[in-house]
Amino acid sequence: MAGFSKGIRKVEVALKWDPSPAGRPPTDLDIVAAPFESGDPYGAPAYLVHFDSRSPDGTIFLNRDSKDGKGFGWDEVMTLELDRLDGRYARVVVGVVIQQGTGRQDFANVLNPGMRIREGYTVLAEDDFTEVAEATAATIGEFHRDDSGGWTFHAGVHGFDEDPASFPRVMGSRRLS
Repeated sequence: MAGFSKGIRKVEVALKWDPSPAGRPPTDLDIVAAPFESGDPYGAPAYLVHFDSRSPDGTIFLNRDSKDGKGFGWDEVMTLELDRLDGRYARVVVGVVIQQGTGRQDFANVLNPGMRIREGYTVLAEDDFTEVAEATAATIGEFHRDDSGGWTFHAGVHGFDEDPASFPRVMGSRRLS
């Protein structure tokens, strides 16, 4: 009997960082998720989910939001219920962007940043952003719907020099490498 899998069903994306030192403005990182329709999987996102929104059908939502990294453990947490996501979506890209309200700030200037993507107790990816230290935003993973309708995960942290307004326009673009 051949094995079978329904693919990845429900994932948690978590982000953490330490608060800024006394006397410095707070550091604010945000998780962003962007679903793409099957007809244009590398074009414009169908919609965005971030600190001030959720998916229209409630399948992607932010459980915890921090503006300063003063949470206990994971400061921001987003849930993606991929098994409930409408069939017209073929790809979901997840990223992290640093708010730039007090001047340019990159991951090298964030104290102890970290991210984790997991399904249940299985960790799919963990990273501390050292490979993209000079970036102001990064994609941290992608989910792709396969021909059977199941979801697969593609790990990888890729840096961008974008602000929160421009990052969503480029986060789903096709990479050459």
